[in-house]
Amino acid sequence: MTAIALRPPEVVMRLRRLGAAHPTRLSFLRQLIRCATKERWRVRKDRFELDDNGFGRAVYAVETPGRTYSLVAFSTPLDDERRSDRVIAQAWDTSYVLYDGLPDAAEITRLEANAPLQEAGRYTNRELVLARANKSVRLFEAVTTALAQGRQPDEEELLGVGYLLRTTAVYGNGKFGIADRDQIASRPELAGSFQAEMLTVWLIRSFTLDLADHIALRRNPAGAARLAPGLRRAVGVGNATGLGMAPFLVRHPLLTHSWFLARETALAKVRAEPRAGEVERKVFSQTLADLRQRVGHWRSDDGRQAAATRSLADDLDELAQNLDRLLVEPRPWDAVYRFAEEHFSLEGQEACVSLILEPHGALVDELGETMKADETHGHAIDGGMSCGSLRHTLLDCYSWAAGIDFAAPAANARFWYVSAEKLEPRLGERFEEDGAELEQPLATARDALSLAAALSQEPASTPVAEFLLRHPEWRHAVRRAQIVARFPYSEIHDNLIGADLRPVDILRAKLAFFGARSFDPRSDRWVRIALFSGEPLIEDVANAPTGGAA
Repeated sequence: MTAIALRPPEVVMRLRRLGAAHPTRLSFLRQLIRCATKERWRVRKDRFELDDNGFGRAVYAVETPGRTYSLVAFSTPLDDERRSDRVIAQAWDTSYVLYDGLPDAAEITRLEANAPLQEAGRYTNRELVLARANKSVRLFEAVTTALAQGRQPDEEELLGVGYLLRTTAVYGNGKFGIADRDQIASRPELAGSFQAEMLTVWLIRSFTLDLADHIALRRNPAGAARLAPGLRRAVGVGNATGLGMAPFLVRHPLLTHSWFLARETALAKVRAEPRAGEVERKVFSQTLADLRQRVGHWRSDDGRQAAATRSLADDLDELAQNLDRLLVEPRPWDAVYRFAEEHFSLEGQEACVSLILEPHGALVDELGETMKADETHGHAIDGGMSCGSLRHTLLDCYSWAAGIDFAAPAANARFWYVSAEKLEPRLGERFEEDGAELEQPLATARDALSLAAALSQEPASTPVAEFLLRHPEWRHAVRRAQIVARFPYSEIHDNLIGADLRPVDILRAKLAFFGARSFDPRSDRWVRIALFSGEPLIEDVANAPTGGAA
């Protein structure tokens, strides 16, 4: 079987395509669901101590083959004027800890004094993840009111939003004194990227649904309804993600490369398949039908996203109309992809990537094991490399940036910095705001071209180590150039400080790898999404069939 070439980085790593990314079966929450289903994880409510208004605490214990984890949840009163999606907020409707083990009464009391404070709390290495969430106030009240009246909520309204609670932060990896990543990296169930965080959100989803049912029952003990199974599965957990996450794909080049390489390898493997089996055709058709229905519920006030969603709906309709013809061609999945490439918007093309992978778990799921990278030791600079060779590498790897004139104000309009208040990445306007002297090294294209110009003044045979002894300010750019030369999907092929930068494009790419759906940009700097909508509930996986396409 002749191989299909991987889509090159100059196609895949452009901002507009990143901003059209869709989740796939390699997304991290899908990997977690498959692991939990295969291993028959069991979930039980160890505590559920909420008052009539839904305030109190709860503990959900998850039993895996090797150990137990617990979501410790706290629900507290919050005035409407204090409710905010911003990371600088000081209070939340709910707060959570993913605890390593099963906490006793003393530990729960300790967490109750700290978790609602979030960053201001004090933690130990028993806490693996720290999170908080706010109610989607209007919808949460509408759902609980309907259930208390003994009826189901309005399905169109519920699916249009897709969640009842929206997280504003999910912290892992040692932040604010919780456990470092090294503590769990060797555990099979949490070894993959962001598996502890995804487990936390999956459990928050169950708490969210139970919270709504509980409040409705307390309002009407004799006649309240429980949210119907189909709606329970449709509801996910919302998330509001802003600039703080945007630089991640730039700051973690080895990890970024591993994510995109796995996805592109999976796509190439499926496109090379010589025929479409009956089972694969059936799964593809059902997945396409599900996506068409889901897209019909997407809502966004962002003009660009609303237009993209309309184009996506048209693209999916066209795919459905041509599917039977395409699937009888030689290399049918390649034919489907090429049809999308020739006829669809970027949103439609990337949705097609997700659709093509869906029926082929046996062929691609093992690639999930490759979507991690050991970045603990950094990346050593090869000081023996000659300046001439490094300059050639730069001009080759960053050839896409050669046409950018960084002397023009529009090309150099922004700068990235870390806020003193929250220690979170922020984006400044270079010619309108102070602080450019605090710029973070995220202007990768500008710095690469500037380094190439500096190297042109050196003898070609000069070792890079000698150059850096005299010019240590270029260490970050040298290191990055050597990484990009070896790991081609590690670099975004666009100007990250230009006036036309939309950070939400970077956010969407990362969130799609998490498994996010229903992208709703609220500006060019933050986006709302839903996680786990349409996926199995964690309490159901112990009894789920293991031979499906999860």
